[in-house]
Amino acid sequence: MKRTIEKLKYRRYRYHPGSSSPRLWPYALVTVNLILIAFFLLDAPVGSYAAHTRNLLKPFGETITDLGKSGWILFGSAIIFFEALAVIRLAPTLKARFQAMLVSHMAIYLFLCVAGSGLAANLLKRIIGRARPVLYEQWSSYGFNPFSGSRFESFPSGHATTVGAFLMAMAILAPPYRLLFLVMSLWVGFSRVIVAAHYPSDVVAGLSFGAWFSILTAIAFSRYGLLFRQEPDGWPVLRRPIPLIMRPDRVNAPFPPRGTPPAREEKA
Repeated sequence: MKRTIEKLKYRRYRYHPGSSSPRLWPYALVTVNLILIAFFLLDAPVGSYAAHTRNLLKPFGETITDLGKSGWILFGSAIIFFEALAVIRLAPTLKARFQAMLVSHMAIYLFLCVAGSGLAANLLKRIIGRARPVLYEQWSSYGFNPFSGSRFESFPSGHATTVGAFLMAMAILAPPYRLLFLVMSLWVGFSRVIVAAHYPSDVVAGLSFGAWFSILTAIAFSRYGLLFRQEPDGWPVLRRPIPLIMRPDRVNAPFPPRGTPPAREEKA
């Protein structure tokens, strides 16, 4: 552990000079205004609709809303991380070890984004204590009662936070598919509105919070030269593009499949 801390200190000293922080306030201003617009203009009509109208889209929302649960992401990324560590120790070639190290950094990045944003969102929603749409008739869309149980933990949406964090992290790791990840985040996030578990402003706040958490985590990684680097304007980008379609190297694989002929050595 001490050795790891020393390495991180060295990387911090090596990669931090010259880096700058991005100008976040214009984007923060847009985010706050989107939340306020949803809060004052959309939440009450949606709450009234959910209380008095049959929800025809509810079966569809219930089908996709569980994608916003963090358990499968945390469990999967943890398994990938520990498998990558094993490959780093057992791989016979330097190239395979570097590839495994890259995979381990991606896995721990996804884990920290989802776990960190989820913990922070769960703490915030308990402190804020907003009533859920099922209590619209008693509390309306402006009801707040901190530390009063799960029925008063609507803002921000935990599912939307997970979705925002995970898909923003994926958009940073795979930029060519960022539009697909944006569309997915909107559908999965607003499925919480479809199933009457949250108001629109809860979802907008959750998606925004999760996305910003992933961006700031990437900036923190870049300060240590891990997986990302910072552009001159301060925004994080991958240090090296990740090949999205990879052909397996069956000869130099850490654990070659049975029946694979051994590599031939070239004569001098």
